[in-house]
Amino acid sequence: MKRNHWWSCNMITFFFTPAGLSDGNDVNQTPLLWSTESQSATMNCSHTKGSSYRQMYWYRQLPGETMKQIVYTTAYSPHEYQSGFSEDKFPAKKNDAETGSLTVKKLLHNDSGVYFCAVSEHSETGDLDSCTNTQLVVSQRIEDNNPFNEL
Repeated sequence: MKRNHWWSCNMITFFFTPAGLSDGNDVNQTPLLWSTESQSATMNCSHTKGSSYRQMYWYRQLPGETMKQIVYTTAYSPHEYQSGFSEDKFPAKKNDAETGSLTVKKLLHNDSGVYFCAVSEHSETGDLDSCTNTQLVVSQRIEDNNPFNEL
């Protein structure tokens, strides 16, 4: 059976902000997270596209690099991690069709980057429909986490 995907993609940035970010495609993701080394950071992704959009993909783009897929998730089957990414470092949750999360454990400075959530409709065609993203910023010290230090 040919698997086709209708995608939705959003961008996440790691800083703590009160609201989600939407690109007009009804997909929302933590917009910005800011954390320190050795901690964990969890990004949430949700959509209002309907229960047929049950496939969720997580990607990471590090500074100066191309975007790489971390994991493919559904609520109905085991997650599929790509080479170079492990469930130990990047545990993902997908309990229902409309929501999911990705955690980055034991943060290192080089985990800073843009993390993308994309959702896809289970169908016979394979097109990206909607996507969002989150930027993750990992600092070495707690004092580095205060954006007002330089004011």
